[in-house]
Amino acid sequence: MQLNLRSTLFALAVVLFTSCVTTQTENCTATKEPVDYVNPYMGNISHLLVPTFPTIHLPNSLLRVYPERRDYTEIELNGLPLIVTSHRGSSAFNLSPFQGDESQLKPVVQFAYDQEKLTPYSYSVYLDDQQIQVDFGLSHQAAAYEIQFEKNAPAYLILNSRRGGLTWDGKAISGYQLIENNTRVYMYLVPEELPQQVSKLDAGTLSESTSAEGQNACLVLKYPQGTGSLKVQYGISFIDENQAKANMEREVAGKSVAELVETGREIWNEALGKIKVNGGSDDEQTVFYTSLYRCFERPVCISEGGRYYSAFDGAVHEDNGRPFYTDDWIWDSYRAHHPLRVLIDSKKEEDILNSFVQMSEQMDNFWWPTFPEITGDSRRMNSNHGVASVIDAYRKGLRNFDLEKAYEACKGAITEKTLAPWSGMPAGKMDQFYKDHGYIPALYEDEKETIPEVHSFERRQPVAVTLGTSYDEWCLSQIAEELGKKDDAEYFEKASFNYRNIFNADTKFFHPKDKNGKFIEPFSYKFSGGMGARQYYGENNAWVYRWDVQHNIPDLINLMGGDEEFVKNLDAMFTEPLGRGKYAFYAQLPDHTGNVGQFSMANEPSLHIPYLYNYAGQPWKTQKRLRKLLHEWFRNDLMGVPGDEDGGGMSSFVVFSSMGFYPVTPGSPNYTIGSPMFEHVSITLENGKTFEIEATNASDENKYIQSATLNGETLAQPWISHESILNGGKLVFEMGSKANKSWGVE
Repeated sequence: MQLNLRSTLFALAVVLFTSCVTTQTENCTATKEPVDYVNPYMGNISHLLVPTFPTIHLPNSLLRVYPERRDYTEIELNGLPLIVTSHRGSSAFNLSPFQGDESQLKPVVQFAYDQEKLTPYSYSVYLDDQQIQVDFGLSHQAAAYEIQFEKNAPAYLILNSRRGGLTWDGKAISGYQLIENNTRVYMYLVPEELPQQVSKLDAGTLSESTSAEGQNACLVLKYPQGTGSLKVQYGISFIDENQAKANMEREVAGKSVAELVETGREIWNEALGKIKVNGGSDDEQTVFYTSLYRCFERPVCISEGGRYYSAFDGAVHEDNGRPFYTDDWIWDSYRAHHPLRVLIDSKKEEDILNSFVQMSEQMDNFWWPTFPEITGDSRRMNSNHGVASVIDAYRKGLRNFDLEKAYEACKGAITEKTLAPWSGMPAGKMDQFYKDHGYIPALYEDEKETIPEVHSFERRQPVAVTLGTSYDEWCLSQIAEELGKKDDAEYFEKASFNYRNIFNADTKFFHPKDKNGKFIEPFSYKFSGGMGARQYYGENNAWVYRWDVQHNIPDLINLMGGDEEFVKNLDAMFTEPLGRGKYAFYAQLPDHTGNVGQFSMANEPSLHIPYLYNYAGQPWKTQKRLRKLLHEWFRNDLMGVPGDEDGGGMSSFVVFSSMGFYPVTPGSPNYTIGSPMFEHVSITLENGKTFEIEATNASDENKYIQSATLNGETLAQPWISHESILNGGKLVFEMGSKANKSWGVE
């Protein structure tokens, strides 16, 4: 009876929180806290590729779950989740409560469901055919389910390891599941009430056994008819079952789901409350805080009781008092996700960079990671942009990591590892060509690939890699300068201009060249390159990569013929037609969605582009473009994200842009001004100071900056320094409905 009451109160609390988020009543608005604005369902139906997932977790924590279904539109759940081991990855283990004929038992039960309520820290759902109410709360490495059975029939709990083993010891089920790269995830689960019987389920048949091993290893706990409620608590570990047990005992033992939910809510409000916004519409605040919530999904801390398992060398290590983080797609996150953490979570960013140093030391080659995950570095995408996060953090005052080691690891990744996308092989002939000639040579459409390092699907991506590596080498030159390595600084500074080697002065596009230095012809800047334009670019076409010189925008302006031509080319990007019907365009370029002309809001290489007008004397167009993009492509609805969100990669752009500034060049301690959406923003910094942004009269119509002051002094240029934020103070904008074309023009 007491458990039923707790579950009822839990469900009522979730309903109240959810109704406050979706109801525009004065009382709800007055009582909202930051986490009440979060809508985990935003973007759960994709425009084309991968949707967002409504992830339940605490900030940057090991234990993450979301409902077991392929897509939001699914009408069934595939059991209940215990842990998701990677961003947008599949779950490990599965829990299925069941009532009825035991002949219907199977490893994973498909449930019809209703009344799903989900917040960042809680989950509840009614399995209506089974008549089972489920409530869930979690901590960092452990969680609890409370399950109410309403039928007058025997009750079962089915535990499944999809590829591993489970054992019942008379009090608990422990076990493991093998994921990738010989990495194992471990579980220790305790039911509050001991079962009547424990059986092994194999090919639909129950047998008396307290252990199961192999594919879909299943144990079934049977409870008598009339069982009303069951509570299970479990811990997760990447070290072993004993550590999973310790995690459970440390975090959830003796706590109800309602208590876990209350604590989780407090933790989320503390994290999200580092940035407080006022003004704007309820939907705009929901989009903002939902985006900020997604920026805390990863990397995840995998330190457990002072130790962590590293898939980078397959060993368990002492963490020496510093948390170890992994699961970070740096190609996406270096742009705005890492810089956002530098701003609001600087100590955590130092720990993350320190983790990357340790990963580099643990791998066979001392190379900086590109896509560090729970299972090791998958070396996905192109270039080695983790170097940008190193110099960006250092230039913004972060010191609690080894810059010398970071530099050597980054240098190794760029000069010793192949530059071929999606490869961790050593450098070969193609890489030597780059060092000798300053560009990656392209193949003609019918030319056969001969370089063994090149991925058969991902191809060479020669323009994308040449541009990306030019930026990476600029970052290396800046670190070398900080370390007093004069020769390296000069060498990599010179190499940072390699983008010039593939600039076509006639067309003003970056154009692939063959090994003889000739531009590939005939050529279409929209469609050449096959699937995802990968033979020459990478996921996006030449119109997007035309602007991929983040580290030297003034030189790019000069290459295009000056400010006027640069702006003309920017404008053309937003007006140029697709060139084919949508079906044919997206069949070849599925990552290139969220279109405004040839501009793609759906992929990270585009994020800095709207800000480029600031560099060519027309900041008002940056303001105009940003507001249009934010309102059209980021919305409080099920299709409110234009493309792959990438665990903070896309959402961090929304957070920065909504506040009114953005880090166009990670590695430079400056931010470029956009168009502040809210009347007031307050950022709490880890040094105890507060930076405020006030946008007087800001509204949907009043998107143009009329004038600005920083700490009472006139701000006439469209950028501010990181130091000015770090010192605290106030940035004030006067906003209006008509563009002030003279503001921000030097």
